[in-house]
Order: sequence, then C-alpha cells, then structure tokens
Amino acid sequence: MNPQQQARLEAIKRNWQQKRDINTRLGQIKTKLAVYSGKGGVGKTTVAVNLAAYLASQGHPVGLLDTDIDCPNVTKALGVKERPNVQDNRLIPPESHGVKVVSMAFFQENEEEAIIWRGPMIHNAINQFLQITDWGDLDFLVVDLPPGTSDAPLTVMQVLPLDGFVVVTTPQELAVMDAKRSINMVRKMNMNVLGVVENFSGEMFGSGAGEKLAKDLGLPFLGKVAMRRDYLGSSQPTVLKSAEVRKEYDHIFQGITASLEALGKSVAR
Repeated sequence: MNPQQQARLEAIKRNWQQKRDINTRLGQIKTKLAVYSGKGGVGKTTVAVNLAAYLASQGHPVGLLDTDIDCPNVTKALGVKERPNVQDNRLIPPESHGVKVVSMAFFQENEEEAIIWRGPMIHNAINQFLQITDWGDLDFLVVDLPPGTSDAPLTVMQVLPLDGFVVVTTPQELAVMDAKRSINMVRKMNMNVLGVVENFSGEMFGSGAGEKLAKDLGLPFLGKVAMRRDYLGSSQPTVLKSAEVRKEYDHIFQGITASLEALGKSVAR
C-alpha cells in the first residue's frame, strides 16, 4: 500500500470513529431539531432559545447546541452564567431555565472578541462539541444553526442525525428568498423540513410571506411570531414571561409534532 492509499485509509478510519463517537453521545436523545435560515438577522436564535425554553417549561429534558461558531449568541439570550465542566474528556453542559447549553461563547475570554476562523477550524469545532458533550437523557436537542448554506450548516447536516429542520423567515422579500435557499439545501441533503415559522410578523414588516412560502414549497406553516415589546429585556426567554408568546409557541410545537409524526417519528409529550 502506497503512502497516498495509507493516508486515505487512515482518513476513512478517523471519519468512522468520529461518527461512532457522535452517535454514542447522541444516543440518549429522542428528538433532534435544527432551527435554520439562509439569512442572518431573522431571529433564528431567538426562535431556537424560546423553543428550547418552552419545551423545558413543559417538563421535557432539553439541550440547546449553538453551532454558530463565528457569532455565538445563545448563552446571552438564555442568560447562562456558568461554564461547562470537563470530566474524563466529557463536556458537561451548564443549565439555564431547564435547558442544557453548549456554545463557543464559553471559550471566549471576551464576548466582544471576533472569532476569525476558516472553514476547517469551524468544522473541527462543531465536531468536537458533538463528540465530547455528554447531554445525558434528553427528550429534545435544539440546534441553533448559523445562517447561510456553507461550511457550518453543511458540517451539521453531514455529521448530526437530525430529525428535521424548522426554517425561520421574516415577511420581507429578501428574507423569504434566502429561506427558500436554505430549504433547497436541506432537501438536497435528503433531510426533512418540518415547516416554516414567520418571525417579526405584524404592522411593521407585514405578514403572510412565511405562510405563502410554505404553501409554494408544499410545507407546513408552523405559525407566526409577532414583533412585541415583550422581547425588550433579556432576564429570561420571552416565552416564559409572556402569555401571548407562549400561545405562539404552543401552536409552533403542535405543528412540529404533527410534522414529525407524519414522518413516522414518535415525539415525547
């Protein structure tokens, strides 16, 4: 066997070992959901954080994985104060509002520091989180994806066995276009889109574009999340302090459950 063949064989072995480690770490998680959009600034992290907090408030064991390596915001949005512990090469996530959290933000000395990494480093960081995090028994893992259709989302789609994607858009035309691109990427990767959420819905930016997008692409419309003053302040996820926002997430989760069950997947209730 020549050196090139030997290197290729070693790479195959590493990839196999990596996937085995990831499947072992995720083996106690019943449902894995990704929150995704092709465009930044549509409130994807807000939806992911509030969905995770909503599920935890319903009594479910929940984890939240922030795979936005460049600009991690989940810890800030969820008000996480502790850092993860490391035990026997396992990362033990801290918990806030009943949600276990892992994020690149834990490894920044200064939250205003810019993380300037090329694709392979981002790929390795995401794989490291997946391989070493000990989530324990979870009903749900919510994965907050970065925007776009490039390195980080591609890595997650290739290595993480997700049950489905919740795609977030706002009513504006450009956001809808990028949401459509992200849906097309998920479909090209032969993965499931569970439905569309329209965020920032209301008088300011309009309403209805998310529902039209879902109809045009033959997808469930999971619901609208209105722009509200309730989101001012960050002491806790808004779904925990606003009855109106909670109703919106009741509706969104019902839609997610219906989509998963239509795919033959059981959902913890």
